[in-house]
Amino acid sequence: MLASITSRIALQTPSTFVKRFYATGAGASTLLLVEHKDGVIGGATLNALTAANKLGGSVTALVAGDAPEGIASQVAKLAGVSKVLTAKDAAYANFLPENIAPLLVATQAQFGFTHLVAGHTAVGKNILPRAAALMDVAAVSDVVGVESEDTFVRPIYAGNAIATVKSNDKVKVITVRGTAFEAAGTKDDSSPEEAAPNADKPGLTQWLSEEIQKNDRPDLGTAKRVISGGRGMKNGENFKLLYDLADKMGAAVGASRAAVDAGFVDNSLQVGQTGKIVAPELYVAVGISGAIQHLAGMKDSKTIVAINKDTDAPIFQVADYGLAEDLFKAIPEMTEKIDK
Repeated sequence: MLASITSRIALQTPSTFVKRFYATGAGASTLLLVEHKDGVIGGATLNALTAANKLGGSVTALVAGDAPEGIASQVAKLAGVSKVLTAKDAAYANFLPENIAPLLVATQAQFGFTHLVAGHTAVGKNILPRAAALMDVAAVSDVVGVESEDTFVRPIYAGNAIATVKSNDKVKVITVRGTAFEAAGTKDDSSPEEAAPNADKPGLTQWLSEEIQKNDRPDLGTAKRVISGGRGMKNGENFKLLYDLADKMGAAVGASRAAVDAGFVDNSLQVGQTGKIVAPELYVAVGISGAIQHLAGMKDSKTIVAINKDTDAPIFQVADYGLAEDLFKAIPEMTEKIDK
């Protein structure tokens, strides 16, 4: 593989020769993949835009979909976006990576972008590595810091170590952790819009349907307050204690992997390395021991409160406030006091 990344941890070296994709022109020029759903720009895209602007140079946004005009108009008014490319086709309706990745590659080839950027979401993680493979360059994932055009900071070992990596590829492909960057704002004027280039649509995958669980609570990934339960909740029925408290606080409810694996709650509530990465203003960990896997998903929270009767639980080492108490006593008392 010709793609290479120089890191304080590892070095990847050339081994085969295939077609290369090169950036053109002087300075950085970034192509941002815009994630959207139901007429709303994905929050992670706004964070990724902030990261893209730290690279320097211009940022062009790519909006793909079966009816992208409305989203394109919104994106054109985002601060930091210099131009919007619109790709309209039914094949782009649900961000199938088999169709979107070739579009990214074709767009890079025509305009010579030096960077491809997207949020580190299910969509971004699905599409950008595929695009990187098609261009035979390395993908740098879960970036939490931008030091220069070719040097990035990312967590490794479940967040226990931070690696600074330098990409030696002509085209850098990165996904950005949303909680590490502020969301981009808007501007008064609108950036110009034009059509994106045509690209192959292999049609290898067909979109059938999706089932989305809806509730009236804030979204776990973007909520300002999160209350999470762990194995200490003992069963799924006891999560009602957290739901009641969350409703009083206007908070989202999350869970540790242990609670999810035990079948207490759905895996859509999982916070951690293999779940959602959150960074709310307030994170309340209830009956959670504080395994490394869980800490990787919430340690960037502004204020962390731990409630656990085990005073030796690792969660207390990262908590700003700790309550060594039986959760089945503490949570009802908290809910009652909020009522007053």
